Amino acid sequence: MADTSIEKALLARIAQGEACVGTVGLGYVGLPLALEFCEGGLRVLGFDLTASKVEAVNEGRSYILDVLPERLARNVAQGRLQATTDLDRTSECDAVIICVPTPLSKTKDPDLSMVVDATRAVGRRLKAGQLVVLESTTYPGTTEELLLPILEETGLKVGESFFLAFSPERVDPGNARYGTRNTPKIIGGITPACRRMAQALYARAVDTVIPVSSPRAAEMVKLLENTFRSVNIGLVNEVALMCDRLGVDVWEVIDAAATKPFGFMAFYPGPGLGGHCIPIDPLYLSWKLKTLNYRARFIELAGEVNSEMPEYVCRRVADALNERERSVKGSHILVLGVSYKRDVDDVRESPALDILRILEKRGALVGYNDPGVPRLELDGVVLSSRDLHPAVAEADLVVIVTDHSSYDYPAIVEAARVVVDTRNATKGISSPKILKI
Repeated sequence: MADTSIEKALLARIAQGEACVGTVGLGYVGLPLALEFCEGGLRVLGFDLTASKVEAVNEGRSYILDVLPERLARNVAQGRLQATTDLDRTSECDAVIICVPTPLSKTKDPDLSMVVDATRAVGRRLKAGQLVVLESTTYPGTTEELLLPILEETGLKVGESFFLAFSPERVDPGNARYGTRNTPKIIGGITPACRRMAQALYARAVDTVIPVSSPRAAEMVKLLENTFRSVNIGLVNEVALMCDRLGVDVWEVIDAAATKPFGFMAFYPGPGLGGHCIPIDPLYLSWKLKTLNYRARFIELAGEVNSEMPEYVCRRVADALNERERSVKGSHILVLGVSYKRDVDDVRESPALDILRILEKRGALVGYNDPGVPRLELDGVVLSSRDLHPAVAEADLVVIVTDHSSYDYPAIVEAARVVVDTRNATKGISSPKILKI
């Protein structure tokens, strides 16, 4: 028999603004989410094992591009937000949200070690009446099959003496229009009581909360969103390869197709996939389906096409140099932009890293410029961002990998000997120096 008094007590603490929320992980997901809960009237304890992050938060110094320092400092000064490395303090929290990374292993299998470690840490301090939410992207079934058994080792019963839900993060770094608060939040609880708890909690931080029937459904929502993007990017990348063979401008084709007011959504080719989500999330789904004797063919094919794009870019670089009677070997090549997308400082899974490796392996003298990435570690070697204008003028070829809005593209084309443009950043600039993918 469920103890409704526990549920009512937690709902009351949330409604009255007395609840304390713990966010385990203070990265691109956890820190912005923590601030939204603070500004929703709740107190937040942020947990991270990286001492430098904890120190920065407590001093009001932001290390996340989308988190304004003054906003962070204000909430810290008001006593709404405090960071710590001490996971024992999760026992002080009414709700604990796990926002840790879920990378792939070297064999491309899901690596949930950080999720397991965080769950075990929370489980050791779990108390009656607590809500635990997983936000880390993972395969369908993780919340029920992995987290629930760990938390029930305490003897507490889900939906009665504690509550468990999954709510996928939907962070888009650098997006000026949609942030944590105005992006609808999906909630899937183990039981109806778990769902009600999570809905009530997130309503303090997010404008729109959308419940689904289970954590498994919520987990699948996240994977569908990014698989949709991966497959469509794979399709348009293959169209780019086709257009190259046909002698057609793929960018012109896409722009013309996008004039259709129904039945078409524009995706654009590029040098490959980057970031934590799109290159990785579909592989979580593919891996899970393999355990059920099902082959996710669309996902695998899109992954093959997308993963081949850095090689294609390097072939275009070789073509551009060959037209000028130069080889890749010995040429000075400048990569513009190494973050995985425009106007962010995140290099996770960036295709620029593969392009740098391939060109260096082929004997090129490579350098890079990125306004948000002053230093870059590549296979144990630390590179520094070069001064833009001298580097462009000195390079035998400039390859635009990430189309940062701060770049003056007309000036870059004017100063460069030849430009390979992987993002259509030079759209509207007419010059024989430009070669696009």
